[in-house]
Order: sequence, then C-alpha cells, then structure tokens
Amino acid sequence: MNAPDLQNIVAGFDHEAFGSQAVFRAALDALSHPGRPHDMPLDTALPRQGHCAAAALLLGLLDTDTPLWLSPTLASSDAPAWLRFHTGCPIVADACAAQFVWVAQGDDMPDLANLQGGSDAYPDQSATCVLDVNSLQTDAMGWRLQGPGIPAERNLRVRGLPSGFDHQWANNLANFPRGVDVFLCTPTQIVGLPRTTRILPTTEF
Repeated sequence: MNAPDLQNIVAGFDHEAFGSQAVFRAALDALSHPGRPHDMPLDTALPRQGHCAAAALLLGLLDTDTPLWLSPTLASSDAPAWLRFHTGCPIVADACAAQFVWVAQGDDMPDLANLQGGSDAYPDQSATCVLDVNSLQTDAMGWRLQGPGIPAERNLRVRGLPSGFDHQWANNLANFPRGVDVFLCTPTQIVGLPRTTRILPTTEF
C-alpha cells in the first residue's frame, strides 16, 4: 500500500470495539432469524463503492486470518485498501481461496459450489458470501423461506440478485452440513441466509 493509498483511506469505526460488537450482534441476529431484515449499525466512515451495510459488516467480521475476494467493481475501487488498512485481511485473486466473498450489485457472482464449503467434520470452515442487492421486502411475495430460525414460513422479496441464484442456493442446501452462508445487503440493512434455509419460489420476479 503506497502513500497515495493511505492518504485516501477514510476512517473506520468511531469506536472500534463498540462498532465491531454491534456489527457482530447484527450479523448473529440475521443468521439466527433467516429472512428477517436487520438494520446495520453504520457508525463508521465508508468506502465510496459497494453498499454501506456490506462494508460495515465486513469491517466488523474480517481480520488478518480471513482472506477476502472482491468482485470486479469492488476490486477496482477504494474498498480493498480501506478493508486491508482497518482489518489486515488479505485480498485474494481467486474466490475459491476466500473465506469471505463480496459481490457488488450488478457483478457476476462466483458459483457457490466452487467456494469453500467446509467438510462434514468441519462445516464451519466454509466461506461466507456477501451480496449487494437493491431491496429487501418482507411484506411482498417472492420467496417463502423455511428452516431453523423461521417459525413456519417467512416471506421475502429480493430485488437485484445475480442471475441463477435460486438454482445455486438449491445446490448449496443439498450439500448440508457443508455449504456457504450468505448475507444479502441493501445500503442500510442485511438479511442472513444460513445454509439450512430452504427457498421456495411463490411468484416471478
């Protein structure tokens, strides 16, 4: 990282410990209640590219031992330098080597089947995929979600997903306990989709 890079990097959390704890709680709540939007604490300056909620999420979860892959729009922005500076995370060129994958809205998503899925003995050694999307609505028909953390069913309509996501998710679910967990992020909210969540379509997008 050269001197011009450092000069252009914006600040991280106003209070690092409190900010990280708030993000971790939001992420845990999102995965514990799949399909329920959660407001993401944005107590931080943010890079210019990528959704703010996704950037804050990664700022709170990444560290020096969590390789990150960025989709092309993000990789060519100020986001890599910002995340490297504040978290120490290595940026990798191959999504298959990453523990976290961040995909900007409009970019192609790596096939979930090619990401780290853990093993039957160590399913926790898997990747987490963070997807920027346009909107999340729980009062509109789109998906019916079922699985642990969901009483009966939960409706969720997502706009701005990469093409083919539903098919990839069905394959991901079939690999349980191996598989990838996903966060869907608007500029201000996140939704957790742990690998145990079943997506049933109810209408065309």
